[in-house]
Formats: sequence, structure tokens, C-alpha cells
Amino acid sequence: MLGLAIGCYMLVTLGVGLWASRFVANTRDFVLAGQRLPLILAASATFATWFGAESILGAPAEFLKHGVSGIIEDPFGAAMCLFLVGVFFARRFYQLGILTFCDYFRIRYGRAAEIGSALLIVPSYISWIAAQLIAMGILLKIVLGWSMPVAVVSSTLFVVVYTVWGGMWSITLTDFLQTLLIIAGLVTVAGVLYNKTASAGPLFASLPDGFFHFFPKGDLLGWARYGAAWITIGLGSIPQQDVFQRVMSARDAETSVKACLLSAFMYLTIALLPLYIALSGRLLYPELVVDGQMMIPDMVMRHLSLPVQVLFLGALMSAIMSTTSSAIMAPATIIGENIYKFFKPVTSDSELLAVIRAGIVGIAAVSVVMALGRDSIFELVAESSAFSLVSLFVPLTAGLYWKKATLAGCLLSMGGGLSVWLLAVYCETVYPPLLYGLFAAVLGMAAGAHLRLASKAVFARDEQSGL
Repeated sequence: MLGLAIGCYMLVTLGVGLWASRFVANTRDFVLAGQRLPLILAASATFATWFGAESILGAPAEFLKHGVSGIIEDPFGAAMCLFLVGVFFARRFYQLGILTFCDYFRIRYGRAAEIGSALLIVPSYISWIAAQLIAMGILLKIVLGWSMPVAVVSSTLFVVVYTVWGGMWSITLTDFLQTLLIIAGLVTVAGVLYNKTASAGPLFASLPDGFFHFFPKGDLLGWARYGAAWITIGLGSIPQQDVFQRVMSARDAETSVKACLLSAFMYLTIALLPLYIALSGRLLYPELVVDGQMMIPDMVMRHLSLPVQVLFLGALMSAIMSTTSSAIMAPATIIGENIYKFFKPVTSDSELLAVIRAGIVGIAAVSVVMALGRDSIFELVAESSAFSLVSLFVPLTAGLYWKKATLAGCLLSMGGGLSVWLLAVYCETVYPPLLYGLFAAVLGMAAGAHLRLASKAVFARDEQSGL
């Protein structure tokens, strides 16, 4: 019965996604939904894009292990990211009227920066997508008893079909449906567990001392790790194509800003529900905490009624599918608009659309391979955000807010930040590697500006001396 209900839900989702394809007439419709989304659709699309496997499976597992200090990165850092995008980036991006995030780098710095940013953005999505596929595999393994490889491949094919067919219109309309189901499912499960625990008193009394400490109590290293947790997703996910596409899909700049702020509020409040559910499960069924990532779905399957199981698993599937579809489409768009057109500038709209659709299939295939070789959802999401933080955040922000930012600084920032981060990861530094990478990125941008000033000074001196 449960498998039938889940199957019906997937068919409805697929039907909505395929129906939405009727609105796709060109590449801009496919990538940005024609820039016609009202506030409610724009906000739900942004929220559903971010509210994925790490929110329902990864973050609760970290919460049970480490308390509040283990979830600074998500949901707090993630909500901060959406807020910052709304306040400092959404309006500026929308006014540019461009198709992809990398188009900005071409306009601000030049073609070299465009292709450099594109080559960095695409691989940063692979681990993010893999995290969602792992979660989908876990879900289908529990519900249908499939093996992980079969579950991962099958769920990937399902998401790819409606994403390839309808693009952003399919994603947006299914995201709206999925947002409603996410909220209904999590509220229902939280309410059932609240009744089972009688009140919140026993729940909090069973927790160890310091479980809810929001700030670190330690030395400089503790504060460094705390700061790194805030900025991993908080800043690292700002320079991402999926965020940019949500910003640009709204019907006007004002709607774009409001959608980001509303989705930040939705994320922070709704993301607390899985944490409460995990805590309740820890009190009621302590034997399930052995595997944190599977704890919540395992608890729902073993101890809650069939209607609640259907609601929760539908919510979980919604969260995963919405995030996966958006994450697969984002790098595929970059491949078409900024890599393919870099080598073939004269490209028809139909040809570009075909390349983007082919990119969706290719990105999905690579992500499946990674998903089958990894197991930690939370770590995969962190890797994705750290990658873009050390390579793209500084040149993006400097380009918007610092007039002295140059192409040389952009390239030095990208290359230096990424190289130093990878070296720090390899050396297993005591302090978080992304802090070294971010510092190197800032130095690279500053060095590029200094080189420009120095070259101007030399040129002026030569003119004065008559050379």
C-alpha cells in the first residue's frame, strides 16, 4: 500500500512536470521560466531548491551527534545565504538581464573569467547532486526494498525525465506542489511525536549538558571552526547557478528580492521541524540512533501509522526531487550557455536548448557514479559549498562592490583560492581548509588590483621621461 501511494505521487509529479513543458518556447523559458514567476512561485521554488536531503536526513544526524554546534552550517548558514542574496545580490543580478551566473563574469571581467568561472561551477554541483541521490536511494531502499544502485539509478532517471522535458517551468510547478507536501508532512509527523512525548519537558531533560550551546566555548580553533561553519553554505552557496536562476526567474526585481527573503524565513523555520523530529525519535526510540541519516525514515516506517508514513515519505521525496532537479539543471545551463557557446559563439536557440538538455543527462550520469561511491550526505553538501566559496565568492562580490577589481585579480583569486584550499585539505590542516582558501582568494584579488596600479604608474613614468 505504501509503495503504491509513493508510486502514485511520483506519477502525479511527473504529470505536472510534463504538463509544464507546454510553456517552453525557447531557451529563456526553459532556463528562467520566461521571467514570469509571481512571488509565491518564486519563493517556493527557491525554498524547495535548498530544502533537500541534508535538511531532513543530514542535518538531524549531525544534530543528534553534536547538538546545535553541529548544525550551524545548515540550517542557520543556509538561511543566512538566502537572506544575503536577497539583500545584496538579487536586485543587481536581475537588472543585468543575463541568462547565467557566468554571463556576469564575462560582462564584468571578460571572456577568460567567463570560461574560468564556468569550469569551476560545473564540478561544484556534482557532490551536491550526489548527496540528493544518496538520500533518494535510502528512501527507496526502505520503502521498496531495492538495492542502493537500483534505487539511485531509477530515481535519477525519473528526475531527469521531467527536468529535460520542461526545464524551469517543470521545476517551478513541481516545486510548488512539493513545498506544500513538505510542510504538511513534517508538521504532521512533528505533531504525532509531540503527542507521544506528552510534552517537551522529557525531551529536553534527556539531553546532555551543552547540547543547545549556540556559541563555541573554547580557544581560537573553536571559533575558527564555528566561523567556517557559518560561511561554508552561508557564503559558499551565493555564487551558484541555481540561486541565480531563482533570482532571475521572478517577474521583476522587487519580486526577486522578496522571494529570497521569504524563502530564507521559510527555510529557517521549516528546517527546525526535522531537528525536533530527530530529538523526539531519540527519546522514544533510542535504538534507531545508530545510523543517524536513516534514523528518521526508519522511525516513521517502524512506529507511525500508514497515513503518516505516506505524508512523511512524500515530503521527503518532494524535498529530494526538487533539489535534485534544480541542481542538475544549473550546471547543464552553464555547459550550454558559457562553455559550448564559448567555442561556438554562433549557436541557434534550438541548438543551445538541445545542448542544455544533453548536459542534464551527462551531469546526472556523473553524479550517479559519485553517489554510489560515497555515503555522507552532510559532507557532500559541505564540499560543494566550500568549492565555490574559495574560488568564486570573492571575485563575484568584489566585481559588484569594488571598482578596482580586475581580470587579473579575478583569475588570481579563482586559481589561488582553489589551489590553497586543495593543498590545505591534502595536508589536513588543523584550522578549516576553506579559511586558508578564502584568505588566498582575497589576496589574489588584491594582488590583481595592485598589478594594475603598478602598471599604470610605470606607464605614467615612461610618458614623463619621454619613452
